[in-house]
Amino acid sequence: MSKIDPELKKKLLKESQTPFKGLRRTLWIAFSGSAFFGLLIMLSKIASGGELQQNNFLIQFGACILFPTLLFVDRNKD
Repeated sequence: MSKIDPELKKKLLKESQTPFKGLRRTLWIAFSGSAFFGLLIMLSKIASGGELQQNNFLIQFGACILFPTLLFVDRNKD
């Protein structure tokens, strides 16, 4: 018989199935914030009349879609 508390055993089993989940979610939040902040800066540059390369804008816009999507996919499924 195992002397480990059933709740602790369940928690450890869940952690072994999805290691570093907290770290991944923290990174997705940080990257999402950075992408949205960068997009805000680019939009303010466009609004002030400055020129901006379309490729840079598309990369930034893609990051604003990608990182929140990764955060959503990495959520708890319980």
